[in-house]
Amino acid sequence: MKGNALTGSDLTLAYDGRTVVHGAGIELSAGQVVALVGPNGSGKSTLLRALARLHQPRSGSVRLPDTDALALRPKDFARRVTLLTQSRPTPGGVRVRDVVGYGRHPHRGRFGSGDPDGHQVVDRAMRLTGVHPMAERAVDELSGGELQRVWLATCLAQDTGVVLLDEPTTFLDLRYQVEILDTVRELADDHGVAIGVVLHDLDQAAAVADQVVLLHDGRVRAAGRPADVLTAALLTEVYGLRIEVHVDDDGRVRTQPIGRHTQRPVTT
Repeated sequence: MKGNALTGSDLTLAYDGRTVVHGAGIELSAGQVVALVGPNGSGKSTLLRALARLHQPRSGSVRLPDTDALALRPKDFARRVTLLTQSRPTPGGVRVRDVVGYGRHPHRGRFGSGDPDGHQVVDRAMRLTGVHPMAERAVDELSGGELQRVWLATCLAQDTGVVLLDEPTTFLDLRYQVEILDTVRELADDHGVAIGVVLHDLDQAAAVADQVVLLHDGRVRAAGRPADVLTAALLTEVYGLRIEVHVDDDGRVRTQPIGRHTQRPVTT
């Protein structure tokens, strides 16, 4: 059994005095992918930010295996956990290679010293995300999808045991959505990284995740294997929309929201 890499326990989170997450718990384990899903406003991104120490809990704890994560110095925490947020400011006139190199900051001493393997790690991160061919381009010349891959490469260059991703497939076309999710699986399977990822696409969550956490109104409604959580009854209840669920012979879960004009598959 894989050990827990990052655990949030009984987390209550608020904005301006209004509680938005109520007593939520989540466990990320080495070599596994946990997908957070649920409607807009359900608390997915807020919970992820709390795990990354960007949102101070009103109550509850965030722990790494050997310590209280909230008590670590920022640089020590950043050597162990990284977060890809939904949006970041785009620096003007800075090369892709240099932006990806920002991910090495926690591993460097004063004046950028003490990181002899940094260049190799940056190159590997760029190759994993497919941005190596644009390494010398300025990031403010890139498309939204290209820039999203650059920010993911920056997170991978941080070279942590825990990676948190908030909607990493946003702005990406279908090809790069698939490639990013393949990279997520490779990080878990080949490198033993613990991954927590917020996804809106339920089929993507079912395809990439070992465990799914379904949130609703700031509470964890269900957590477990995709086939156990992504059921027609639970999804219809949480999303307020009829959702049909089909499980293929290989166990893969596929969902279909049913709207007023949904065209049903032709059967013979």
